[in-house]
Amino acid sequence: MPSPWFPKSCVTPLRGGPVLRWGIVAPGVIADYFATTVLANTDQRIVAVASRSAERGAAFAQRHGIERSHASYDQLFADPEVDIVYVAAPHSEHKALGLAAIAAGKHVLIEKPLALSAAEAEEITAAARAAGVLAAEAMWTRYLPQFDVLSQLFDRGDLGTIKLATADVGWQMGADAPPRFFDPAQGGGAALDMGVYGYWFAQFAVGRPERVRALGSLTNSGVDDQAVVVIAAADGRFASVTTSMAVTNSGLAAIHGTAGTARFLDPFVFPARFVIEVGDDSHEWHDTSGLAMRDGLAWQTSALADIIAQGLTDSPLHSLDDAISVLRTIDTVRSQLAVS
Repeated sequence: MPSPWFPKSCVTPLRGGPVLRWGIVAPGVIADYFATTVLANTDQRIVAVASRSAERGAAFAQRHGIERSHASYDQLFADPEVDIVYVAAPHSEHKALGLAAIAAGKHVLIEKPLALSAAEAEEITAAARAAGVLAAEAMWTRYLPQFDVLSQLFDRGDLGTIKLATADVGWQMGADAPPRFFDPAQGGGAALDMGVYGYWFAQFAVGRPERVRALGSLTNSGVDDQAVVVIAAADGRFASVTTSMAVTNSGLAAIHGTAGTARFLDPFVFPARFVIEVGDDSHEWHDTSGLAMRDGLAWQTSALADIIAQGLTDSPLHSLDDAISVLRTIDTVRSQLAVS
């Protein structure tokens, strides 16, 4: 068990709360992880799936016990039994599919990044607000218990004034990696795929950026291969984020304040342990849910069901404005690296 020194996690429980009927658009690898953990670990229902390939959609539905496989995305958007759409398509399709779901009156959870740019994210935001439906970026890491506990520690003042944060996010993409990682038209590159986690973490820790400086390299196809990015926020707070598709890095992160430090002992993107060091004292926290790696995708679904049940149309944990701000950082990084 975590040390009793820590505040209790106040995340929405995985079971026992409001239930949404989910429809999945674009059943690829991430959708497979999503469906597996949601059906195994929550009360949420997945009632429909749609794919550009009827065979692929039918196979996905059969594999996960989903009752309906639609022949087109539009059919799923029109399905009266679907409350919320999960968009798991490549980055380049996020805006169009998100807007289509919103136009059909559906709530929508869009895989990160919310769109290819801050401008596209602003279009999605405006449409959702006009329609009165919830739209959210699937920044599932924010919904993990560890970040609720950390947020409470910030509020409690255990670290003092936060001054510095660091984050490493990198997975080596070899010749057998999906082509989209290297395709400019599909939003390839480290910034949009790995960097979105690191830039979100920096924003969580030190606040929204005021200045961003990036150095890095490009692949032969013109997308960003890796980068070292320095972020300056208000009141003298700084963060550094490294991203890479060339190598796999530690995945670790830390937050430093005037009174103490929070250091992750495992990759922060997933359910992870962290330690708080204040003076000579050290306190270790770990997730007791039993969920590991991408099983953690489940937490965001129960949270969003509860948020919608409260009548809210924006996530108080990771708002649309938060997602837009992260994409502004990514826009700046990509521009400074001259990404295609």
